[in-house]
Amino acid sequence: MRKTDRISRAAARVGAVVGRAEGTARKIAKAGVMAKEELEDISKQIEGLKKQLLKTTKRLKHALR
Repeated sequence: MRKTDRISRAAARVGAVVGRAEGTARKIAKAGVMAKEELEDISKQIEGLKKQLLKTTKRLKHALR
C-alpha cells in the first residue's frame, strides 16, 4: 500500500507542476497577443502622423513660394 501512496503523491506533484506551467504559458501567450495589438495600434498612429506631416510639408512649401 505504501507504494501506491508514494505514486499518488508523486502524480499529484507532477499534476500541480504541469498545471502551473500551463497557467504560465497562457499568461505569456496572452501578453504576446496584447503586445501585438499594441504594435498594430502604434503602426496606425505612425501612418496617420506620416500623412499629417506630408500635408503640412506640402502646405508649407506652397506658402513659401
